[in-house]
Amino acid sequence: MHVSIATSAGRAGQPNEDFFGAVPGAAVLLDGAGIPGAESICSHGVAWYTHRLGGALLGRLSRTDGRDLAAILAPAIGEIAADHRGTCDITNPSSPQATVLMVRAHQDRLDYLLLADSFLVLDQASDGPQVITDEREVTTRRICSAPLNGLSRGTPEYDRIRDSCAEALRARRNQPCGYWIAKDDPHAAYEAVTGSRPLHELDGVALLSNGASRIVSPYGLTDWPGVLQLLATNGPADVVRRVRQAEASTGPNAPVPDDATVAHCTHLPRTEVDELS
Repeated sequence: MHVSIATSAGRAGQPNEDFFGAVPGAAVLLDGAGIPGAESICSHGVAWYTHRLGGALLGRLSRTDGRDLAAILAPAIGEIAADHRGTCDITNPSSPQATVLMVRAHQDRLDYLLLADSFLVLDQASDGPQVITDEREVTTRRICSAPLNGLSRGTPEYDRIRDSCAEALRARRNQPCGYWIAKDDPHAAYEAVTGSRPLHELDGVALLSNGASRIVSPYGLTDWPGVLQLLATNGPADVVRRVRQAEASTGPNAPVPDDATVAHCTHLPRTEVDELS
């Protein structure tokens, strides 16, 4: 499997809270989340969490034993939770957490798992791209933010309602009828979006963190077939570059840059039967 990657921190001088890593036949992308200034909750920080969890996942994926991806993720979440349970308030809603995207070629199939809002693009050999994401966080965020509709930003009323909306969103994290994310509860792994595709149906796959997926929405710089074309001709760095250009605008409604990571996996491993068919 050939892997090319580009990643960029959203803020200069701040750690990149995304994580990407690969082992033969498998890849992992994490997009870290947490509340800035929450050092009193967790002294380690979001980047520490994503790097530790990502490393734990790669170690398990390297065993190539074909275990269910959720069964790989669950103990990894538990392991990292145990690493800082004694020093940090890991049950606090603002403690470090991360989206998870895993892909693995095993035998003649590509298995995938998504937890929260990263994006997997399957480059189908005989059709257009299939885009897979876990929409529950976006849907929950939209529901919880509805009271802000029609309010003017920067007003005391807007700030008050925004705080209550944020509290409502946190209350639905890792809860039924809410959304799921890697944090301190291993059970979240079994709520992930999972699937499998025959390898011979795919020319490759792309993994994008939420910050990189902005090239399609909300910026509308291209569509998903266009993303695959950019990756094929210019590589992941061009996707990130275009996102950063869109974020360079100024003004009261200028977008806040986010960490952005793109990985493009091609030459997916095939069995001899696949190669001869």
